[in-house]
Amino acid sequence: MAHVIHELCIGGLENGLVNLVNRMPSDRYRHAIVCMTGYSEFRERIRHSDVQVFAMNRGQASLARTYLDLYRLFRRLEPSIVHTRNLSGLDALLPAVCARVAVRIHGEHGRDMHDLDGTNPKYRRLKRMFRPLVTHYTAVSADLAAYLEGPIGVPAARIRQIYNGVDTGLFRPNVSGPSTVPDDRPFVVGTVGRLQPVKDQVSLVKAFGTALEHGSSAMRNARLVIIGEGPSRPDIEQAIAEASLQSQVELLGARNDIPELLRTMDLFVLPSLAEGISNTILEAMASGLPVIATRTGGNGDLVRDGVTGALVDVGDWSAMGEQIAAYAADRARLLGHAEAARQRAEREFSLDAMVENYTALYDSLTGQQGRAEARATMRSAP
Repeated sequence: MAHVIHELCIGGLENGLVNLVNRMPSDRYRHAIVCMTGYSEFRERIRHSDVQVFAMNRGQASLARTYLDLYRLFRRLEPSIVHTRNLSGLDALLPAVCARVAVRIHGEHGRDMHDLDGTNPKYRRLKRMFRPLVTHYTAVSADLAAYLEGPIGVPAARIRQIYNGVDTGLFRPNVSGPSTVPDDRPFVVGTVGRLQPVKDQVSLVKAFGTALEHGSSAMRNARLVIIGEGPSRPDIEQAIAEASLQSQVELLGARNDIPELLRTMDLFVLPSLAEGISNTILEAMASGLPVIATRTGGNGDLVRDGVTGALVDVGDWSAMGEQIAAYAADRARLLGHAEAARQRAEREFSLDAMVENYTALYDSLTGQQGRAEARATMRSAP
């Protein structure tokens, strides 16, 4: 099976792919990851030594050369399935057809910065153009599934919605529990994500400033922790300086200890302009954190407004700030939503469920289902 993505680096889509590859039954499929550009040290998170990772260096080669290289690669690998993801993965579909790959899946995992609401006419035309080359689609949220069925014109029977999953063993609440935290400890607000315009961390800085200005005494020594790296860092630093928040906002950069860092927080905020299904929301929920998120993409699929967190309109940093201050002032609400978030992550968004759903899809499209059932019967026989 060949998975095609833009780049193998730190990110939600990429993390989900690595989790899938690491956890799928090793006796059913072998995997290759084809990166349209390149890959980083993130590839070291792949646990299986037989997983090959290829870089197509798309930005350094012409489209024709990239198509030829992909065709040759697919002919050599002879995959049963090519599973492309998001916009850049579409370029692998024609080479897959030419290489006679029978099963070609395309996954929609989120919005592009230039198509935040899915109405960009250029992107719609492009996706409609590639539609005949795709045998089946996956979507990580109800919003994206509706987008495929509506404006892109994909029959519902060819779409499978599969939520991302989270490792609830790795991402878990603080062992001591939030109820034991001293009242005089600083209230910690955090976010995790690549620093880029679509993630809109600048609005979070503004919201935090509003919460400090208008919040209760619980916000007096509050801290904002921003984890991630990317091109928006100068804009975020400027917003911090303009609000004179240098002593209360930390930019930690890219980190490999996200589970531990989440356990130091009291509240998680995702201010994105657009999302598919956010892995960071799932990780925060599994870590026992209430989540404030914007009403976009699949965020509403994850966050139960008033139960596990709060939803605010995109770009409304004033409302976001009010919610931050409200959580800081109401510890009972904070703890209740924290517990509900953890329970929902365990019940509805487990990593095992995600892997089972993808494996079942792959089996059904390649005829593996019957063979898998036969193997299971043989293993259970006396």
